[in-house]
Amino acid sequence: MSKTYTPKDVMNALAAASRVLSSRKDEINKLNVFPVPDGDTGTNMSLTLESVVNNLAALPPDADLNAIRKAITTGALMGARGNSGVITSQILRGLCEGSVNSTSITTASIADAFQRAVEVAFQAVRKPVEGTILTVLRDSAAAAADGKKKDLSVDDDLQAIVAAAFESVKRTPDLLPVLKENGVVDSGGFGLAILFDAFVAALLGKEGTIPNALADAQLSNPKVEIQHFQDWEGANYRYCNEFLVQSDTLVKEDALDFLQTMGDCELVVGEIPRFKVHVHSNRPDEVLKYFLDRGQIFEVFIHNMDMQADERIEKIKADEGESESEHRAIGFVAVAAGEGNAKILESLGVEEVVSGGQTMNPSTKDILDAINRVNADAVIVLPDNKNIVMAAQTACGLAELPAAVVPTNSVPQAFSALFVVDLTKSLDENVQAMTEALADVHTGEITHAIKDSQDADGNPIKKDDVIGIADGAIKASGKTIDEVLMKLLDVMDAADADTLTILAGDQLSDDEFKKLTDKVEEQYDDLEVDAHRGDQPLYPLVFSVE
Repeated sequence: MSKTYTPKDVMNALAAASRVLSSRKDEINKLNVFPVPDGDTGTNMSLTLESVVNNLAALPPDADLNAIRKAITTGALMGARGNSGVITSQILRGLCEGSVNSTSITTASIADAFQRAVEVAFQAVRKPVEGTILTVLRDSAAAAADGKKKDLSVDDDLQAIVAAAFESVKRTPDLLPVLKENGVVDSGGFGLAILFDAFVAALLGKEGTIPNALADAQLSNPKVEIQHFQDWEGANYRYCNEFLVQSDTLVKEDALDFLQTMGDCELVVGEIPRFKVHVHSNRPDEVLKYFLDRGQIFEVFIHNMDMQADERIEKIKADEGESESEHRAIGFVAVAAGEGNAKILESLGVEEVVSGGQTMNPSTKDILDAINRVNADAVIVLPDNKNIVMAAQTACGLAELPAAVVPTNSVPQAFSALFVVDLTKSLDENVQAMTEALADVHTGEITHAIKDSQDADGNPIKKDDVIGIADGAIKASGKTIDEVLMKLLDVMDAADADTLTILAGDQLSDDEFKKLTDKVEEQYDDLEVDAHRGDQPLYPLVFSVE
């Protein structure tokens, strides 16, 4: 059952989401197809949210819901930067307006808020384009309406909206050809999905549901390629103009008609007496004069987009060069099967992930080649399977640089080992600390029997039965994955553990995985469940308790 969320919970969640958006703005920026059309998307969206949080922070402790909504709306309008920031401000405004008649968060109030957000955001853009932030918003709103229809709990409803946002992001290249041509998803839509995900995760008191959202949201390409071309060069308009207007007489439709004659990407949002204006134009002087004749202007930003595009391309080249040449004291190689596992390991600092695992052990040469590709003074290898430890040790002995093995038997063990790394310490000191960390990590695996057999206690197992393996021994069996999982957790004393890290295999759907983790959380109230998609073959579940 969902808890009742207070206004303070909402404000805290917004602040947390703002921090996440700021920390990930570079990921969003790198998805921009056009080099700085009017500032980087991630930067603009994060600045907009920061302004909202600053406004909320200035409220008195006893501020009511109307004051909070006003602070969000005003902060977003005042702090909006660029097209993406202005549209984000209108999404926030719509969410606030749509919830004005609600005193608590319910599936109905969420649906109403998203419906109004779609109306307001689409009204702000004269020529909406599919495959952008607006598409992601509309798909999220559809999920909210569906949650209301199904009478979901608030928690389930919010998480369904987040899932819908990321699914929508994945589809953006199919709707906007320029995205597919450049191997990227829409940057604004991706930023909005991150915002929703971070807000919901903070509100529900959970870790973010997408551990590496950029990798999950982008196309199937292993890496997003940013081409070094100057799409902005030769465009019709050089200057991005954005400013605030104080006016009691400004008519938005008339202002938009005027801006259309001056350039493109025109936006006028807000209401009397305060408006936000955005337009690309070659004559910022005429743009400013029009609004000066109708009121006062302030917070004026005029960007030369040609110059910004040049600077951004140079920065991308420099960043890529720095990434390629970055040298570390200690580098890491890990063996893993499954795209999800590889992405998580890379996010934890592993430079080279060698594909392999149970039934497909990599060769000594595969591991040796990976060691030699790492740009570091020394390398630590995580074999993540007991059958690979010997090959890893042999590879380390043949390597051109100092290398050593931390004898991990599973990917979850590798996670725990990587958490204790201290790059200021020596190779030997890190190997010792990482190896010691494995003592408290016990691995469980769920798979299917390929022949008749028996478990560790001599009980019979039939071919195709689901079997549960704990630290290398068959400790449970049954007909269903959830049945065997619960048996194995009991055998592994999960009730006395602190954390369960669980990875879904490629044969397990998201819905099935969620039902399993929900069942575990219901059974073990005090166990922190850290669930991810590992996408490993053959093993529907791999997990660790510690």
